[in-house]
Amino acid sequence: MSVPSGYEAVIGLEIHVQLSTQTKMFCGCALSFGDQPNVHTCPVCLAHPGTLPVVNERAVRYALQIALALGCEVAPRSIFHRKNYFYPDSPKGYQISQYDIPLAANGSLAGVRIHRVHLEEDAAKMVHLGESGRIHGSAASLVDFNRGGTPLVEIVTEPDLHDPGEARQWAQLLRTTVEQLGVSDVNMEEGSLRCDANVSIRPPGAEELGTKTELKNMNSFRFLERGIAAELERQASVLEAGGEVAQETFHFDPRTGSLTPLRSKEYAHDYRYLPEPDLVPLAPTEQMLREAREALPELPDQRRRRYEAEFGVPEVTARQLAFDAELGTYFEGALEAGDGVEPSVIANWVTGDLAAARRHFGADGREVAPAHLVAVARMVVEKRITHASGREVLDALVDPGSSIGDPEEVVESRQLAAVSDSSELEAIVERAIEAEPAAAEKVRSGNPKAIGPIVGAVMRETKGRADGGEVTRLIREKLGAA
Repeated sequence: MSVPSGYEAVIGLEIHVQLSTQTKMFCGCALSFGDQPNVHTCPVCLAHPGTLPVVNERAVRYALQIALALGCEVAPRSIFHRKNYFYPDSPKGYQISQYDIPLAANGSLAGVRIHRVHLEEDAAKMVHLGESGRIHGSAASLVDFNRGGTPLVEIVTEPDLHDPGEARQWAQLLRTTVEQLGVSDVNMEEGSLRCDANVSIRPPGAEELGTKTELKNMNSFRFLERGIAAELERQASVLEAGGEVAQETFHFDPRTGSLTPLRSKEYAHDYRYLPEPDLVPLAPTEQMLREAREALPELPDQRRRRYEAEFGVPEVTARQLAFDAELGTYFEGALEAGDGVEPSVIANWVTGDLAAARRHFGADGREVAPAHLVAVARMVVEKRITHASGREVLDALVDPGSSIGDPEEVVESRQLAAVSDSSELEAIVERAIEAEPAAAEKVRSGNPKAIGPIVGAVMRETKGRADGGEVTRLIREKLGAA
């Protein structure tokens, strides 16, 4: 999905991450997804008069890990504010968040600057009944307060993204990073990670930003990309028609691809922020910071750089492996069994042929042991089988309908061993040349690209078991074009 011609896209993201604590941000109510509505509530999260919030220490520690993983500067002292707005899912009439002194700021992830990282509480969940739930002739909505008060970390980027696909890839990297920290399950279907996008366009090379609009609560990365692309097209159409883009908030409907305005975009002063009088400032101790740093695993972007530096894996392939935790773990398991096979070769098999076989057979496909993948790669490197035969072996290993689980057995049962008898291969090449006289004459006359039909004839007769490079060499030699 591209940017409209004649414009530069400017995109910033706001990501809300629900933290996997056992209790809510400011009270002792349990956090549990999918329970009966309104069973995890108390006077504090329901905002009864006279109640006082207490900060969840584990939420603060998790937030510190996120901030440090994103290279942010942690504030020695940050404060909570009341963000005032009136909506049925907010029983207080305000949200406890952070405003002008957030927990952390000035970070970076894969070249995208992090403006701020701050703590806040989630709102409750609105359930809209629609036509089937009309009460006294009016459509009704219900509120489930179980989610209200869930600890959130909001991550706000600078407007450093310039393409819908780039925004999608970066958001996926962020999710993998947070997931590997173990502080959130980042399950978008359950709302543990939600993305908003601030979108504007401007002429290429311009320094001044255009008027931005906001897309709210997109619950998949594919919808994030599609929503941004749709909004870019909408803004371009407005400007092409001589209009002006208004600062608004939109909902993107992935079913229809339509954008629906929700409200005019608020500014900070609309929320009437004021310091939360019932909470003391957050002042992380040196011990808390040290423990947060020590808890950080190797992060995806660090893993990518290591794969490139230590193993010579190309950047695109290293990115695929490092940004998918499961794939990276599999690759490292294959490396342990891969003595004698170049890491870059193993990486290509993992991200290419194995990934293709898994996609083909889907969730029903069998798991391939890393050692078996390496065995296939080694047979190809040693020219015991061709690459095409290697792909067939992998398909057989993944195929849920196959009973063979060993690469050597697959090669033997399907007679995939490469044609190794030179005299046999020469005879096949000669027959192929006789079968393709027109192509042979073109090769003799100095047209090397005409060799294709002859190579194809050899591969058909050998059922793909001949080495392509050796076949080409023999053909050129026999036609005097070597």
